[in-house]
Amino acid sequence: MMQAWDTPRLAFVAASSEQAQEARRLMERLYPCVPLEEADVIVALGGDGFLLQILKSTMSRHIPVYGMNLGSVGFLMNPYHTKNLYKRLENAVSVKLHPLSMSALTQQGKHETVLALNEVSLLRETHQAAKIQVMVDHIIRLPELICDGILLSTPAGSTAYNLSAHGPIIPLSSDLLALTPISPFRPRRWRGALLPFTSQVKFKVLETEKRPVSAVADSMEVRDVAEVEIYLEKSIELTLLFDSGHALEERILREQFSV
Repeated sequence: MMQAWDTPRLAFVAASSEQAQEARRLMERLYPCVPLEEADVIVALGGDGFLLQILKSTMSRHIPVYGMNLGSVGFLMNPYHTKNLYKRLENAVSVKLHPLSMSALTQQGKHETVLALNEVSLLRETHQAAKIQVMVDHIIRLPELICDGILLSTPAGSTAYNLSAHGPIIPLSSDLLALTPISPFRPRRWRGALLPFTSQVKFKVLETEKRPVSAVADSMEVRDVAEVEIYLEKSIELTLLFDSGHALEERILREQFSV
């Protein structure tokens, strides 16, 4: 259960869509609100992508975020409706998330460091298949993977792009990461691996001039990468709130039995 307040101070934030903006105006008329820096809970109105943006932009404040779905998929969100918000928050279940830290070196020698809550994916930029060397904890596990790309997913992100790429669904409590190829050509039968959450993964792009590759951390893209290193940043902890009976762990379990 979430922390108990007499009456939590709420800050409402919304995606740019008219539907989300109208919902924010309505919620602010129904419930007292405060500026973001004074809030006990952030109520995010939008889709999964917007929620990830809010989590990243507010991570230094350590404020729990309660999402209401006004987007497309809404896997990380609660249903949107206006009634009994304080009661929903009082009964909400909290989930702690840790992001992946991606450090990318471009072909031009520039370093970029980005955090990702769902996954870090490497994707070919042209019609040419990518060639990628895969290292785990400083050991080369795949000298050459020919593919459209490869991704490393957190448990929370395992039902997103990872699942679409035929990767495994990971329970939140498993302390595992999913390493999943995207349309592998060689070795054709390699379907990926489950790694301990302490693993450090390094991708080295081969034939970079002929086969350029971009690295994407959730929605942040770094183009023309030469090497990408990824690990789970346990020092950063983010809190999501879910309605009782609608918790993320249950949805991840339920997703494994969907047909």
